[in-house]
Amino acid sequence: MSHSPAAARPVTVAALIGVLGVVYGDIGTSPLYALRAALLHFSDDGIERWEILGLLSLIFWSLILTVTIKYVTFVLRADNRGEGGILALMALAQRHAATPRGRWVVALIGIAGASLFFGDGIITPAISVLSAVEGLKVISPAFEDLVIPIALGILLALFLVQYRGTGSMGRIFGPVCALWFGVIGLLGLIEVVKEPEVLVALSPHHAVTFCMHYKLAAFIAFGSVVLAVTGAEALYADMGHFGRKPIVRAWVAFVLPALSLNYFGQGALLLSDPAAIENPFFLLAPQWFRLPLVVLATAATIIASQAMISGAYSIARQCVQLGFLPRLDVKHTSETEQGQIYMPQVNMMLLIGVVILVLEFRNSDSLAAAYGLAVTGTFLCTSSLAILVFRRAFGWPWVFVLGVFGPLWLLDLAYFISTALKIPDGGYVPLILGIVTFTLMLTWKQGRELLFARFRQDSLPLKSFLARLPQSRTVRVPGIAVFMTGQEDFVPGALLHNLKHNKVLHERVLFVTVVNEDVPRAEDRREVTELAPGIHRVILRYGFQESPNIPKELESLKDVGIPFEPMQASYFLGRETVVAAAVPKMSRWRQWLFTLLSRNAIAATEYFRIPSDRVVELGVRVAI
Repeated sequence: MSHSPAAARPVTVAALIGVLGVVYGDIGTSPLYALRAALLHFSDDGIERWEILGLLSLIFWSLILTVTIKYVTFVLRADNRGEGGILALMALAQRHAATPRGRWVVALIGIAGASLFFGDGIITPAISVLSAVEGLKVISPAFEDLVIPIALGILLALFLVQYRGTGSMGRIFGPVCALWFGVIGLLGLIEVVKEPEVLVALSPHHAVTFCMHYKLAAFIAFGSVVLAVTGAEALYADMGHFGRKPIVRAWVAFVLPALSLNYFGQGALLLSDPAAIENPFFLLAPQWFRLPLVVLATAATIIASQAMISGAYSIARQCVQLGFLPRLDVKHTSETEQGQIYMPQVNMMLLIGVVILVLEFRNSDSLAAAYGLAVTGTFLCTSSLAILVFRRAFGWPWVFVLGVFGPLWLLDLAYFISTALKIPDGGYVPLILGIVTFTLMLTWKQGRELLFARFRQDSLPLKSFLARLPQSRTVRVPGIAVFMTGQEDFVPGALLHNLKHNKVLHERVLFVTVVNEDVPRAEDRREVTELAPGIHRVILRYGFQESPNIPKELESLKDVGIPFEPMQASYFLGRETVVAAAVPKMSRWRQWLFTLLSRNAIAATEYFRIPSDRVVELGVRVAI
């Protein structure tokens, strides 16, 4: 089992409140729409008592099995040096894969999970904010025409302030969410006390009876029941921020009781007044409290949306570092917190997607049909990778692995099939988003591998170059030349071009290779090797949670006795132009897509934080 610094962090009140704001925002707002969406499937001929109890039982046991047992009890133990999330789990599984083919299969599962996460990241803000603002219709039907404009205004403001960072907003996230969970738990408790009969739904007997009665049609209910556990992946994804213990304790002591009380409170209200299906969440509140509850719900959904947006930035950066996406602009919004980043391209794509969804679906009930497929797909990918990690990395016997994760994997599969039934009603949205993102990632990954293979085929081995250097008449000129190269054992094309055209070599030469490792943060950042007098190879290692800063690292070479003056350094980079080979290794459309992605990647100078006035770029054509 992995023992990480994150796991050893002390559990403080501040950590618990922070967990409520960041980790549980998404799952915490599910009561706004989950039970109502499930009941609407069976409301045409009225809702019967056993149907309410059956769906309540399904929701409660989904919270227990998916969140408490799968994530809290088991998956949270599979940290990658303190970090969690689908890509961290993928990297951990790849490290213990027995064959290259096995590593590639694991990568495909990780790419699929990450792709579906982006689909989830677009739907979550839309459905959460819409469902909160729709509470205005409960107060007065006159507000109905204002729901869409108000929701769009909130979402636009949320995305447009992202560039300022979340530091100041983060300080109020926790207390607001703590108030939110306290209020929804209390509202549910009041109704449960009035109608205690609803507590019989705690027995799984009612869930089983419901499924046996509806048989295959119960899958339709499953597609809405899963809305109650959307956001469960955040428990694992945000583990690196807080550690495992605060996440576990906040769930067991506060979040699970509050959610359960609210769901049972809605069920109790529906048992006494079936007409409350109009909006059981807001009708739990007395008339005088409904407007404040709408305001609180809107604040909670903004927090849930912010957590998903920040998660999308984090996943996107991890994809770049692991080689699944081209270089994207990463702006750090805090001088002290490395995890607080802003990615303009990702932000704009999310904003466009969210606005289109709100205008297309127009209410949370319609969006509920689109929601779930991305979430259940990610659940399925996580369970598949967890089986490999617990077997290979932690050495569990197969009987234990299959005994624990087999039933959970089958449950995730049932959820996935149920949400797949909603594809014609809107489930196509996350599916299309996932397929497009998966295709982009796979094309970029394979294109880069072909590119590097071509480089190795056409390049001169570094040993051969260094062996010939003393006999050559190459003129050495003052200064420092930094050659960025992705192939540490081959001569950079930029150096050969410089020798060919300028016929000089600098007195001091640094071959710098950036290696992205499948760990959150690299422990051994720098490796320096002297290859010849005045010529050094520098390997800089970064984890998938880090952003490279080449000049800063090169200045630190003074610590190992290599003088580096930033104003004397010139950086030589090769700019590749991809062209079709005589026998192309990629289909024409994928080659076009790879070229498009290459052209839209941000410049290496910006990504590596290299001063643009000290850069020399030399073009090179590469045929793949």
